[in-house]
Amino acid sequence: MLSITTGCSQSNQTQGKTSEQSPQAQEAASTPSVQSGKTKVVTTFLPIYLFTKAVAGNVADVEILVPPGTEVHEYQATPENVKAIATANVLVKNGLGLEEFLEDTIKNAQNPKLTEIDASIGIKPLNEISPVVKTTQEEKDHDHTQGNPHVWLDPVLAKQQVTNIRDGLIAANPANKATYEANATAYIKELESLNSEFQQTLQKNPSCTFITFHDAFPYLAKRYNLKQVAVVEIPEDQLSPTDVQNAINAVKKYKVKALFSEPGVDNKLLTSLSKDLKLNLRTLDSLETGETNPQHYFKAMKANLQTLETACK
Repeated sequence: MLSITTGCSQSNQTQGKTSEQSPQAQEAASTPSVQSGKTKVVTTFLPIYLFTKAVAGNVADVEILVPPGTEVHEYQATPENVKAIATANVLVKNGLGLEEFLEDTIKNAQNPKLTEIDASIGIKPLNEISPVVKTTQEEKDHDHTQGNPHVWLDPVLAKQQVTNIRDGLIAANPANKATYEANATAYIKELESLNSEFQQTLQKNPSCTFITFHDAFPYLAKRYNLKQVAVVEIPEDQLSPTDVQNAINAVKKYKVKALFSEPGVDNKLLTSLSKDLKLNLRTLDSLETGETNPQHYFKAMKANLQTLETACK
């Protein structure tokens, strides 16, 4: 199985339009929490928004800084982001070094009353678990100096993130403790059910081997006894014949069964590889783009499970 996923390597094409694409950020700048009487919570990107919204329910106003589908690693904060943090009570982040834009943004916001919640506290990060095969010398690296940050793609670790968010919200807003606890408990039960479904389905084909083109799935692989044998870095455009040949060689070396792309990604190399190698092109979702309903996490992860089951046969 070859997983070609480029969510963390997409260029930030929407950056110049962030304020237009993120009405939540605009609202954050213009609607102080005192007007609604609710705790104002800003989250960094989609998975953290989904978990936080699930816990907060309707007793807090939850907004998102990075528009879904926008590259998180390379994101540059906007004035609207600064204003959103300046007027927020709570900021929730994934942590593990993923949101590099935050440090200066928080400093510029000058909000001494801001409570920060690191959703990954207590989670032991994985470092690189697979060799990296570069198809081009010019491909930009995303250094995970604090370990791989993609913990939300493991339902068990997602439970820990939800628990951390719950505890942080209770500390910041104890008046709504009962609501936060009830909402978190319900969401965690769904995550436990999802974990069981993954275990029961993927144990039928143990040690399924895959290559990924975006190092987003080591936690998922470790949890369910999948084997990630390599990470192959490819550019999304301006492909040279050498780039293409290097990618083809990697696919052949590891005898993969399928090509995986991410939702909304149109990579010419993926299409070319699938045709040249006579492999199916399927979709695997890293949850960095999609709907803002907290149930989207389960919808996307169950689709991932179905894809993995098919590809691992």
